[in-house]
Amino acid sequence: MNISFWSFSGTAIRQGCQALPIAIFCWLGFAGTPSLGAKQSDVKLKIGIVQRFGSQSKDVLQLQPAQGDRLQLKFKQGNGRRKLVTANPVKLEIGMQALSQPVLDERVVLGTFRTFETAEDSAKRWRKQGIEVEIAQPERWQVWAKRDVYNTPLLRRFLLDSAQAAGQKTAYIDSKILKQVPVVSWVVDGYRYSRNRLEISSGKNLIVVSRGQKPKNSRSYGGSLAIQPNAYGNYTLVNHVPLETYLRGVVPYEIGTNAPMPSLEAQTIIARTYALRNLRRFEVDGYELCADTHCQVYYGLDGTSSSTDQAIAATKGMVLTYENQLVDALYSSTTGGVTAAFSDVWDGENRPYLQPVVDTPSNIWNLSANSLSSETNFRRFISLKKGFNESEWSMFRWRRESTVENITKGLQKFMRVKNSPYAKFKKLQGMQVVERSEGGRILKLAVKTDIGTFYLHKDEVRSAFFAPKSTLFYLQALNKGKPGLWGYAFIGGGLGHGVGLSQTGAQNLAKLGWSSDRILQFYYPGTQIKPLSQIQ
Repeated sequence: MNISFWSFSGTAIRQGCQALPIAIFCWLGFAGTPSLGAKQSDVKLKIGIVQRFGSQSKDVLQLQPAQGDRLQLKFKQGNGRRKLVTANPVKLEIGMQALSQPVLDERVVLGTFRTFETAEDSAKRWRKQGIEVEIAQPERWQVWAKRDVYNTPLLRRFLLDSAQAAGQKTAYIDSKILKQVPVVSWVVDGYRYSRNRLEISSGKNLIVVSRGQKPKNSRSYGGSLAIQPNAYGNYTLVNHVPLETYLRGVVPYEIGTNAPMPSLEAQTIIARTYALRNLRRFEVDGYELCADTHCQVYYGLDGTSSSTDQAIAATKGMVLTYENQLVDALYSSTTGGVTAAFSDVWDGENRPYLQPVVDTPSNIWNLSANSLSSETNFRRFISLKKGFNESEWSMFRWRRESTVENITKGLQKFMRVKNSPYAKFKKLQGMQVVERSEGGRILKLAVKTDIGTFYLHKDEVRSAFFAPKSTLFYLQALNKGKPGLWGYAFIGGGLGHGVGLSQTGAQNLAKLGWSSDRILQFYYPGTQIKPLSQIQ
């Protein structure tokens, strides 16, 4: 990207450029990291546990205290604050409020991405061009021109024209006219209240949350809750929770409660590190982390167990570091026999501690002598099934078949999301892996169509098809005994991005007697475990 925006003028633009160094500092994620000497008990997180409340007009949330406890509700009223206390459940409902006059709601979307990591790298490159941006997740991750800087239709269209003229053809303006907006309300003691912000706490710091008109499934969350507006015109239910309590709702769901203790401890250290290093993800929405696989799975306190609580207590406050900084603590379910480098999956600078590691306790494959960038070597590697940490796992090796019709539908949908002109293709003529990384991950895949050839890069490959479970696969054209192309077989291994620790592999190493620190050294070479209080 090489865009010149020197012709922009105006106070808002100049102020935005002057603030650029601070913006980059926050983008790197260091602004949210606890300072030297911080007590672990002082670290509180803001987790979006219901991210799009009000996206449907019939959305309902029910909040209730633990038995024998009461809810405390705080909100603004006039120039002051109102506090209500109730022992009864509180139902949050959505109503649509008509606006006195239609409102234009629009933003410049500079890119759409599968993951935060790739969106963040794009944001960095825009900032280097002097363009103030923000990262959002209305559905997929997006980079927006910063709304309070590009705050008029003229500025937004000027930016879009400049970006498209410089080759950024997928940039566009997302524009809609609002005639009504969702408003959240609740009833206490027969009185209905409507506010766009509400704080909810309880005496026992435990609140049960249920969703739907007839809630069947409920989850209990420690700490307090807040309902607040987000960047998409609806609301987010945010859990304000201490770090160590948060981990009680993460570790059981990420690796399970029956994993061997060293793997539970390794997972706990990584989950703690991941949370602290990723506090910037939802800055645009006013909270820090989500509760699903776009961050870490967090389901509250109903699934806690003695084993995971023991691992959390044994590692309290411990994080993984590289050169005295928190590592980018990425991990996945199953690597397929070899971990991926950061740049195998996402754009951006490589991390020295995130490099391809053959996921086995023995010497099965020498990557330096037999690079998996070679298609021949890669197919030979995928044919190996014994001796790996994940050999007994169902997702270690897989084969998935998909018809041309299904592949075409997936590709068309993906390209529409990207606002690509190739979304209009009608006929898929063929696909080919163009480039692999040293660790075998697909870096570039060519898709030949009736209107030309386009390319999928890195993590895009997992979004564009229904079949593959990772980017560690090769293609086999199928005709099923008939003339022409029936479809493709995707033959590969692993589940997820494959960067960093393998949850499956860690469990096998623990069964072999490896300690948690040895497991972490294996997956993140050159790192050190340290107390959070020692990190600057």
